[in-house]
This record gives sequence, C-alpha cells and structure tokens, in this order.
Amino acid sequence: MVQSTGPKKIKSAVFISGTGSNLRSLIQFSKKNNSPISIDLIISDNPKAKGLKFGKIFKISKKVFNYDHKIIAEKKIISELKNKNIKLICLAGFMKILSKDFIKSFKGKILNIHPSLLPKYKGLDTHQRAMSNREKYSGCTVHLVNSRLDSGKIILQKKVKISKSETVKSLAKKVLIQEHKLYPKAIRKVFSL
Repeated sequence: MVQSTGPKKIKSAVFISGTGSNLRSLIQFSKKNNSPISIDLIISDNPKAKGLKFGKIFKISKKVFNYDHKIIAEKKIISELKNKNIKLICLAGFMKILSKDFIKSFKGKILNIHPSLLPKYKGLDTHQRAMSNREKYSGCTVHLVNSRLDSGKIILQKKVKISKSETVKSLAKKVLIQEHKLYPKAIRKVFSL
C-alpha cells in the first residue's frame, strides 16, 4: 500500500473512560486519506475501560492514569502528550474534569463531545433531564474545552427528535449514532478555520 504524501496529519490523543464507541469512530475517521488527524495516543482514567481494546486492535499506544491524585496524574499526562507531540485532545466520554492548569499547560486544542444541545443540560444525566423537562429535541454538541464545565465555544451541534415512546436508553442510542457522525465533522471544521 502506498502511503499518501498528503499534508502531515495532526497528532491527536483521545481520552476515554468507558466503551470507546466515539474513539472507534474517530480512529476510523483518522484512517481516511483526507482526515486532518492521526490518533497516536489513547488515555484513560479507568483500567477497565472497554475502549482500551481499540489500542490493541489498531496498534495505538495507550496509557491508563490513576486519578486518585489528580495533580500528579495530570502532570504525567502532560509530559506524555509532549513526548508524543500531541496537538489535539478529543475527550470522548472521559469522566474526569480537566483542571484549569492542565488546560493552560496543553499547547493545543481540546475538544469535547457532549450528549445534549448545549448550553442546555451541562454535566451528567443529560437524556434523563431532557425527557423530564418534556423537551421535543435533544442532541449532541462538539465544543472547545475551557475551564468552565461544558461552556467552551460550540463548534457543531446535531438535533435529535424525542419521540412520544422514547426511553432514556433509546434516546441515548439515537444521540450516540449522531455523535459518531458529528465528531469527525467538527474536527474537519476546526482545522479548516
């Protein structure tokens, strides 16, 4: 197979805590010739995160950091990112909040995908909250990360209709399908600006 001699891809890390379904879709996206990114590192705070298996499957270096001492964990992560020359972090179901110092000391872009139409429903239990409030729509948002929770500049959003027979589980599934499409589009948008 001939390696494409296109523009050099932006070295990226994906942070996960769980199943890694967004990680998998980002890896598939990164393999496309016209993708602006390569995924060079997977980071997790959870040694049991199912998504870590994608490191093995796709031969991507993976590291698990113990978050019992957040400051120490973040220092180690920053030095790992520097070693690998990472310029983009994609948070994909990473359940730890990055400190202001971490955000400041990382000299690149940090993106997050959130399962609601921000600024509505920041934080956790987004589907449950949207349904309890009888919203007609929910969805997902990709945004830049700043030091306030789920408050960074919005890059892209995708709306999902909440049907009459919706359950939290069915809504979560619908939104996740859209997340897998939205994240790559948002990354393209960020790097074409």
